[in-house]
Amino acid sequence: MEGVEVSPSFWRDRSVFLTGHTGFKGGWLALWLTSLGARVHGYALQPPTDPDFFSVACVADGLASHTIGDIRDADPLAKALRNAEPDIVLHLAAQPLVRASYREPVETYAVNVMGTVHLLEAVRSCKTVKAVVNVTTDKCYENKEWVWGYRESEPMGGHDPYSNSKGCAELVTSAYRASFLANVGVALGSARAGNVIGGGDWAGDRLIPDFFRSAQAGRALEVRFPDATRPWQHVLEPLSGYLSLAEHLVTHGQAFAEPWNFGPGEEDAKPVRWLLDHLTAQMPGTHWHQSGGEQPHEAGFLKLDSSKARARLQWAPRWTLPEALRRTLDWHLAWTAGRDMRGFSLEQIAEHQARTPS
Repeated sequence: MEGVEVSPSFWRDRSVFLTGHTGFKGGWLALWLTSLGARVHGYALQPPTDPDFFSVACVADGLASHTIGDIRDADPLAKALRNAEPDIVLHLAAQPLVRASYREPVETYAVNVMGTVHLLEAVRSCKTVKAVVNVTTDKCYENKEWVWGYRESEPMGGHDPYSNSKGCAELVTSAYRASFLANVGVALGSARAGNVIGGGDWAGDRLIPDFFRSAQAGRALEVRFPDATRPWQHVLEPLSGYLSLAEHLVTHGQAFAEPWNFGPGEEDAKPVRWLLDHLTAQMPGTHWHQSGGEQPHEAGFLKLDSSKARARLQWAPRWTLPEALRRTLDWHLAWTAGRDMRGFSLEQIAEHQARTPS
């Protein structure tokens, strides 16, 4: 079926401008694109953690160019984009953490909203671009604590600065599509994914990295909201959706220039305690407990409806949540054992693509 497999022939020797390539999701996407033969031009800040996936998996080895830059600085970003002469722009650079947005709201809006404006302005001045995928989040929706999944037509919202800034970025995307880019033949889509897990994520205030850090330190993990339900998925799941969307934007143009959800199957929207109980069962000696005290607001229930991507892109998840957790644990254990993590990560990408979508 069209869109089920990521097409190596489509990506081979294609010029791609990727923002946020030093981050967790961006690093995995850069590695995948280079394995497909794409000429990837990365633009991002220095890796946000130490250790980090970008360094551990030697992602820079396959890049056409690797530029350290800040999307809040419009002129250097525009120059780098023009120099790359890309066919496709994939925008992943962001301030991606809810709790960090409470500490740094101005920075969060500057990066996630004005950074998106700067990128789309740069696209307007670059004649080679055919398609843009702007990656936002499932948290961009006005959360009503529904038990059913949010569809792409639901209103934007966001209680915290991070979620709200991503809702704003979606509105910016819609405005630039209608006002500028559609008129010059650039197909602009946006992608909203769930809570991603996978090997190589060392970010603070994220459940799986916090679990591994607590396990390494020999202490129980303190959890803020064990009953919060999230649409958990392996990082390769939404990335496959971004690649499929980009292919359709280039091939079919404005017919696919709209927002898209790339979430897990309904059965994989689980409470936090389910994940932790699963992980502690796999790692004897690890424990968790609920932390006390007042905590900043976080949504209690989130779920995505990805039926549009299934129907029109023929996209579907390949790994169930238990398998995604196993793959994440396998990666972590391989890293602690000193394995070649570029090769190990490429093996996981190949294994993911070999699996029939569910």
